[in-house]
Amino acid sequence: MAHTITEKILAAHSGKKEVNPGEHIVADVDFMVANDITAPITINIIEDIKNAQIKNEQIALVPDHFTPNKDIKSAQNVKLLREFSKKHGVKYFFETGRCGVEHCMLPEMGLVGPGDLVIGADSHTCTYGALGCFSSGVGSTDLAGALLTGKIWLRVPETIKLEYSGELKEWVYGKDLILMTLKELGNVSAIYKSLEFTGSTISKLSMYQRLTMSNMAVEAGAKNGIFSPDKITEEYVKDRVKRNYKMYQSDPDAKYSKVRKFDVSNLDPQVSLPHLPSNAESVKKIGRIEIDQAFIGSCTNGWYDDLEIAAKVLKGKKVHPSTRLIIAPPTPEIYMKALRNGILEIFGEAEAVIGPPTCGPCLGGHMGILAAGERAIATTNRNFVGRMGHYDSEVYLSNPAVAAASAIAGRIVHPEEVL
Repeated sequence: MAHTITEKILAAHSGKKEVNPGEHIVADVDFMVANDITAPITINIIEDIKNAQIKNEQIALVPDHFTPNKDIKSAQNVKLLREFSKKHGVKYFFETGRCGVEHCMLPEMGLVGPGDLVIGADSHTCTYGALGCFSSGVGSTDLAGALLTGKIWLRVPETIKLEYSGELKEWVYGKDLILMTLKELGNVSAIYKSLEFTGSTISKLSMYQRLTMSNMAVEAGAKNGIFSPDKITEEYVKDRVKRNYKMYQSDPDAKYSKVRKFDVSNLDPQVSLPHLPSNAESVKKIGRIEIDQAFIGSCTNGWYDDLEIAAKVLKGKKVHPSTRLIIAPPTPEIYMKALRNGILEIFGEAEAVIGPPTCGPCLGGHMGILAAGERAIATTNRNFVGRMGHYDSEVYLSNPAVAAASAIAGRIVHPEEVL
C-alpha cells in the first residue's frame, strides 16, 4: 500500500510495516527538547518519581526564552535545568554563551536529522520537518513520559499535500510562501494534520527557507510540517548529523486528505496583520502603517541567510529616528559568522540594537517589549494579542527584507521603496 513520508516514518518508529491515518501508535523517540519555560514542569514530574531514570542521550535542555536571565524567577528556572542535567547526566544542556534558540541550535548542531521522530515541549518543534523528519510539539507531561520510556503515544495524522510552482520574484522568500499558505488554509483547517510541502518552487528553496516554512506549520493547527529530503537536505546534514539517518519519500500514489496547488509566480512579499498569522496580505496593499519597532531574529527568520538579506537592505542606511530596530542572531555560531563577515557592523552603523541569542522579544519576554498603542513589524511566527508586550500593542509579521526596509522608512514598506 502507498504511504506518505509522515506515515512511513511513524511506521518505522512503531515497529510496524505500515500505519494509516487515524491509527493510534506507540513510537520510539529519537530526540527530545525542552526550554526554560517548559522543562521545569517536566523536571518536577520526574523528580516526584522515586529512582526515576531518564533517556539522557536523547534530550536537549535549552534555556532560550528568558535568557540571559531577565529576573529571579527565570534564573531559578535555569538553575533547575542545570542541576537536573548534572544529576541525570544530560549531555546536551546549554548555558548562556553556548546557548541559542532551540529550534536553530538543534539542526545546526546535527542533533536532529532525516527520518527521525522528534518531540519537544514547544509548539514550534515542527521546525525540524524541513530536514525530512517527523517533529512535533507536545505537552510537558508527555515529554516527561517520553524521557522516562523513550516512547510517545500518537495518532497518525492525515496529510495535506501543498504543491507550489513558479519562480519567486525578488524579495520573496519562504516566509512569504508560508504566510500566503496560512491565509489560504486558515488557522484551524490543518488541526492534527501533516502539511507536506512539495513542488518545483520548493525544490529550489534553501534549507533555511524550508526551516522557516515548517516552523510555521503549527500556525495552521498542523501536527507537523514536512519536506521530502533531497540534495539540498543531504548537503546540509552530511557534515552535521553524526549518526545514521534515513531519507524517506512519499509514494507517488500516496493518499492525501487534500491537495492544494499554488502558482506563486506573481506573489509579492506578504505581511500578516494583527492578530493572526493567517491574516496575510501583500505589502503593496496594506496602506500606510507606521511602526515603533522592528525585530529581526527568532527560530523563524534569524538564520544567517536572513541576516544577510537584512544587511543588504540596511547597508549604508539609518534606522528611522522614530523607530527602533532590534536584531538577535539566534545562535552563537550565527552571531560569530555575522560578526566575522561584517554583517553586525552594518547593523551597528544603521543604529540597530544587536542582542544576544535569545527568544526574548518574540514572545514578549524581554529585550523588546511593546508599550500600549505601539506597533512592531517582526520576522517571528506569531502576532497574537499581546504577543510582544501590551495587549493594546500590534505585531505585523514579514520576511527580513520587509522588516529591514520598514525600520528605515518608519512604516511598513516594500524593500524597493528604500533601495
